[in-house]
Amino acid sequence: MTEYALTRWPSREALGREGLTGRRRLLAWVVRLLVIGVLLWSAFRQAHLHGWSVLAAAAGVLAAAALVRAYWRSTLRHRLWPSVALLTALLALGAGAQALGSHGPAAVLWCGCAFAALERLPLAAGLPLAATGLATYAVVDGGDWLWTWISVGGMALAGYTLRLDAEARGATHRLLAQERAARAAEAETAALAERARIAREIHDVLAHSLSAQLVHLEAARLLIERGADRGQILDRVVAARGMARDGLEETRQALSALRGELTPLEEFLKDLVRSADGAEVTVDGPRTPLSAEASQAVRRVAQEALTNVRKHAPGARVSLRLEYGPHEVTLDVRDSGGPPGELAAAGGGYGLLGMRERAELLGGSLHAGPGEKGFVVTLKVPV
Repeated sequence: MTEYALTRWPSREALGREGLTGRRRLLAWVVRLLVIGVLLWSAFRQAHLHGWSVLAAAAGVLAAAALVRAYWRSTLRHRLWPSVALLTALLALGAGAQALGSHGPAAVLWCGCAFAALERLPLAAGLPLAATGLATYAVVDGGDWLWTWISVGGMALAGYTLRLDAEARGATHRLLAQERAARAAEAETAALAERARIAREIHDVLAHSLSAQLVHLEAARLLIERGADRGQILDRVVAARGMARDGLEETRQALSALRGELTPLEEFLKDLVRSADGAEVTVDGPRTPLSAEASQAVRRVAQEALTNVRKHAPGARVSLRLEYGPHEVTLDVRDSGGPPGELAAAGGGYGLLGMRERAELLGGSLHAGPGEKGFVVTLKVPV
């Protein structure tokens, strides 16, 4: 037995009432009442008790109850020396009862102290006290020495068994508490992840829609400053209004995605390029079901790439290629290049960075850079 095991207190869960069922609590109260009844019956059945002896016996019973309660509280707080002192006082009280001729109460106190020491104290302190109580009982008992020491050994084994049972109950209670805490933390993490997903969806929709509107409104402002005709300015304003309408529709789609109601990805891409002049979409490979997060990542990258083409290479031809592979889906967006537009500096430049972060969260990747003619954006997302 290691030094730590000898000096270690039983856990507070083992010493307290946590984890006790209603039946076990009822049984514990029955045992307490039975012990108190034995003490009272043994103390007052003695014929020679009268006068001051009766008062002394009653005071002894009350003192024993008070000491037991104080001992229970002291061990619950893991206070070693007060607990040892209280148990020693109980052993001395048993010796006093024996001196008054009350052998029954004395035996109950000595054996009870042995049980309490083995169950509630560190073994380094509990074993000597338990040995003292049981040895005193064996010496004073005066019966057959073999059966006396057999009963002493049985009581010692029973006390240690109670200790092991209490520690097992305490460990179970701690495990249940840890499991509840882990479930609460898991639920909180899931809630935070869901909030982050909702925040990304709202941000991506607003960033795409507002960025596209900004392109047209900035163009309208430049046309007004240059004194362009009314028709050109009106075209830009109408285009901005169309982007606002598309943004509203995308917001509805994002809300549907959050509810798990997504339109087919191929249909979405075809609708997306239909509103962009000079764009076409190609789908290769056998169709593979995608998670809502992966499908949204493909949609957002396609939207962001087309918005960047409008800003940096207006009028360029764009090809979108969606390829389903056995382990991943790939979106490739290429433009034919061209002179930078007047609004190339508009926006903060964080769109593709946000898309890259979204792809990495899904275990995928996003690469963006110059191609043979124009700009190439490639997204890979695990299936």
